[in-house]
Amino acid sequence: MTDGELRPIGVVRSERATAIDDGWDGVAARIELDPAELGAEATLGLNDFSHLEVVYLFHLVEPGDVCRGARHPRSRADWPLTGILAQRAKDRPNRIGVTVCRLVRADDYTLEVAGLDAVDGTPVLDVKPYQSGFGPRGTVVEPRWSRELMRGYWTAR
Repeated sequence: MTDGELRPIGVVRSERATAIDDGWDGVAARIELDPAELGAEATLGLNDFSHLEVVYLFHLVEPGDVCRGARHPRSRADWPLTGILAQRAKDRPNRIGVTVCRLVRADDYTLEVAGLDAVDGTPVLDVKPYQSGFGPRGTVVEPRWSRELMRGYWTAR
């Protein structure tokens, strides 16, 4: 492997085959880890954590559809024109997604999770235990449109 080269360590198996903007919290999924990339002991101790941070590739976004400037979130003209780095859209330059989800159970090569906003077949680049010490420090500030966008993201509106 060369510097900057990434290889998936697993794949998402989910009931969702297409990216739908809302209602992700009720989606059950599993991450099937690749034994060619990890040993069976790689998940040892993971069941001691309630949540995981999953790094994955938005593989359904065509490279030509990537936004490198600004756009209206969800193409809504009533929300401000916003730079791609100021939103969490899937059509970002390297098509990398990051989500904190609940860990239901970890086995040698299978992680059962809930609330992972990744579709079936999504390549998983990394998995980390969520640790509160790495969470935000200080007051979290975000614009109104961002709170509106997230209103139904995890649960159906």
